[in-house]
Amino acid sequence: MQKLTNKEEEIMHILWKLEKAFVKDVLEEITENKPHYNTLSTIIRHLEEKGYVGYTAYGKTHQYYPIITKEAYRKRFMNSAIENYFNNSYKNVVSFFANEQKISVEELKEIINVIEKIIKHGLFS
Repeated sequence: MQKLTNKEEEIMHILWKLEKAFVKDVLEEITENKPHYNTLSTIIRHLEEKGYVGYTAYGKTHQYYPIITKEAYRKRFMNSAIENYFNNSYKNVVSFFANEQKISVEELKEIINVIEKIIKHGLFS
């Protein structure tokens, strides 16, 4: 799975939301920095070349749909970020968010409770 640019990722979020869309439908969903129709069409074709998007042809127009699920992309993205920026350590991830004050003690306690429930029910591998 090739890495996506910020704009490609934005387009993927729109396609995940819409499930199926023509270029004009995607364009309508973009609120800031709206690209020209032809530019957007090129971006979507690049997503297709990268294997993220498929299409159904209706004459000369195409209706696009995501091939990769949002969950599969999230998993790949998170695993890559944790590996590349946190030495493959989830402890380092949590420490980072704690140091940045992006996570509270209460949220950390909730995370521990979730992990304990998962372990108790044998769902943790």
